[in-house]
Amino acid sequence: MKYAVVTGATKGIGLAIARMLLGEGYHVTITYSHDEAAAETCRSSLGAISPHFEVVKANQADKASMRHLVEHLTKYPSIDCIVCNAGTTLRCDLAGIVDEEWERVMQVNVNSNLYLIRDLYTKIVPNSRIIFIGSLMAIHPHGTSLAYGVSKAALHALAQNLVKSFEATNTTVNVIAPGFVETEWQANKPQEIRDNILRKSAIKRFAAPDEVAEAVRFCINNAFVNGSVIEVSGGYSFK
Repeated sequence: MKYAVVTGATKGIGLAIARMLLGEGYHVTITYSHDEAAAETCRSSLGAISPHFEVVKANQADKASMRHLVEHLTKYPSIDCIVCNAGTTLRCDLAGIVDEEWERVMQVNVNSNLYLIRDLYTKIVPNSRIIFIGSLMAIHPHGTSLAYGVSKAALHALAQNLVKSFEATNTTVNVIAPGFVETEWQANKPQEIRDNILRKSAIKRFAAPDEVAEAVRFCINNAFVNGSVIEVSGGYSFK
């Protein structure tokens, strides 16, 4: 059996990816930071699909918590797939950015992913897959999500640079950069903002989480795609 890790995967995009990986025959370790209700719902929904998963609490803002996750994962004979999905944001203008909040976003969105891959490096076997969930905001800057956009741009660069770290192993490292996806994160947006987003999209809707998961599946099953940033945006900003 192959073993996969998906961070931040008890709902939304991460849950769709975990469900897809179970269908691909992986044993999947799913992490979450604090939402116990979502974790329990995730256990129930995935339990109907496969017994080959676990849900583990691991806060990516907390280095000690992530070290415990690594210790937990070393019990497996290999790590064959890592999907770095967990993320956080900070919505404010430049003047409103507080040092600690900026650093928290960078820790969760960038640093913790590097440390996780570094610390699992010896467990990542040849022909593995590493996939980062980036963002269209790393490509098209957003006025009130400076920290998020910069952190995701750094994540894109991290993935492309890690290609060299796995050279000659046939392990691939790629990024999926979604646009706006129909998740909890987007559900509470005022309709006026949602309509403005749709005006910039050729397909005139938000993506479904499963559509992002299908892009991840493509990276898993195509051994020659490496160092790529694949947009799943519906043609955002096409005008």
